[in-house]
Amino acid sequence: MRELNLNSMSCFEAVARLGGVSRAAEELGISPSAVSQKIRKLEQQFGVKLFRRERQRLLLTLDGERLFQTTTQAFRMMRDVHSAIVRQRENRHFILRVSPSFGVRWLGPRLTRFLDANPGWDLRVDATPDFSDFETEVVDLDLRYGAGGWAGLHEEPVLHDFVLPICAPGYLETLREKADDPIGQLRAARLIDSVKTHYRWDFWLARHGAMGERMAYPLRFDRSSMALQVARDGGGVVLESATLAAPELERGTLVPLSPGFEVIRFPAYWLVCPPRHASRRIVRIFSDWMREEGAANDARVAGFLEGFGCSIRDESGPQIPGAEHLRGPGDSGADQ
Repeated sequence: MRELNLNSMSCFEAVARLGGVSRAAEELGISPSAVSQKIRKLEQQFGVKLFRRERQRLLLTLDGERLFQTTTQAFRMMRDVHSAIVRQRENRHFILRVSPSFGVRWLGPRLTRFLDANPGWDLRVDATPDFSDFETEVVDLDLRYGAGGWAGLHEEPVLHDFVLPICAPGYLETLREKADDPIGQLRAARLIDSVKTHYRWDFWLARHGAMGERMAYPLRFDRSSMALQVARDGGGVVLESATLAAPELERGTLVPLSPGFEVIRFPAYWLVCPPRHASRRIVRIFSDWMREEGAANDARVAGFLEGFGCSIRDESGPQIPGAEHLRGPGDSGADQ
């Protein structure tokens, strides 16, 4: 491969494809004599004739035909790749990382609105619970679930979470047959544990004096989407996000266990990136859109929860029990 001269191969391919030295020289932007010289050097290198003249026409020899079939395919592939790279460079790209459940349940249904309002952008969404390493990965922006406090990064809260115990209506009726009060119903319930959320059952139960003798949860999931699905199917009571469960709560396929339990609202979803990314146009555009969507979502969720008779208590990230599990640069992200 070191002995092959790309310029000579290019001249040969152009002459064979166009059927003449002059036309090849015009396409390549060099003189006909330079093209002929390159062809002669290539023939000397291979030790065979690549062209023969017949009645003022330049025809390929058998060896020339074999070489042309290979070179024309290779150069066509290189031209195609070059065109694709140029098109990609000219297009506008945005790479966003989100957690899986949030990406599927909340962001996905809203992305069409963003794309309709911002045509011409190519959007790639990387759904993973792992936070981006902006020094080694090509990512424009993280939409993280957490308590904030990521050192060295620009961060902005854009969406609240609303946490409460929820279950299917039929399952709630079963619990009401076993106990009259909500604490008794909890003690009789099968508890579904979302293991990567801010609020876990052990913190929540201790706060409400409902620990009893049990600390085990028969169902544990590392994806909020799975925990909510099992709860909707009547599998138990889950301490989860009304932000993610909004469609089910609005349709009535999930309901609060009791309006007597306060809903905990806290800033949970953050736009995170290095300070140098914050000035990028697409980051500013997406951030503005997320602020609007986040504010509309918070009002909507608070509205239907109040319709259930629930009261809402505000908390901030560092005061949340167990928030230390989601802080620090070495931590992986939560699923939400």
